[in-house]
Amino acid sequence: MSGGTDFAPRYFRIEQALRRQIAQSQPHDPLPSEPDLAREHGVSRMTARAAVTQLVNDGLVYRAPGRGTFVAAPTGPRRADHLVRLSEEIRKQGRRPSSRVVLAELRPATPAEINRLRLRKSEVVAIHRVRLADDEPIAFERAVYPGALAALLDADLTGSVHEALVDLGHPLVRGSATLTAQSATAGDARELNVAEGSALLVEERLILDQRQQPIELSESRYAGSRYRLDVAFGVEPH
Repeated sequence: MSGGTDFAPRYFRIEQALRRQIAQSQPHDPLPSEPDLAREHGVSRMTARAAVTQLVNDGLVYRAPGRGTFVAAPTGPRRADHLVRLSEEIRKQGRRPSSRVVLAELRPATPAEINRLRLRKSEVVAIHRVRLADDEPIAFERAVYPGALAALLDADLTGSVHEALVDLGHPLVRGSATLTAQSATAGDARELNVAEGSALLVEERLILDQRQQPIELSESRYAGSRYRLDVAFGVEPH
C-alpha cells in the first residue's frame, strides 16, 4: 500500500516542501513566487496560494505587497507576569530595537486620562510610536504621561522612554494590563504594514512609579503574526 503522502492534497505537498526550505533559510529570505510554485509543482496558482496562505497563518512567512513572500523572523516570547521593556525583549532575540515617533505633544487630558492617572492638572504628554525590530514594525504604541513630565518631549524618543522616566526620577515598579484581540484598523495597517482587519494583540497598561503614582497609561497594538505572549502559571489543587 502506498504511503499517505501519495493521497495528500497538492497544496499540502507544496506546503511541506516550503517548510523544508524555510528550515534552511534566514529571516526575510525570499520564497518562490506563487506563479513559480504553480509551474514547478504543476498546479494552479490558486493551489499554490493555498499552501503559502497556510504558512502565513502559521506565522512562518509574511507577504510584502508588491515585493513577494519572505521568511518570517521567529516571534519573540514575553512573560505575562513581568514588566519588561520591549526594547529588551527585542535585543534578547538578537535583533536591533528602534522606534519611529508618530506624535509627541502636550495636550489637554481626557476625563478618562485624568481619572486613570490621578491628575491634578488637566494636561498630558502624548507620545505615539511604532516599535521596530530590525526595521520591521512590531507594535503601534500610544502612551500618555502626566503633563508635569513635559521634559519627556526633550528626550530621545527613538530610544527607551522608560529610561528617560528613570532619568527624570520616576523608575517604574509595577503595573497592570488588560489583553484583548482586535482587528487592525486602517491606521494600524498603515503604521504596522499589515492588512486592515488582520489580527492584533492589544495591551492596555497602567504603570506606577516608586511612589505608587500612575505614571504611564498606554495602549500597544502588536502585529499578531510577529509577537507572542508566554504565560507562566501554577495549578491549584482541587
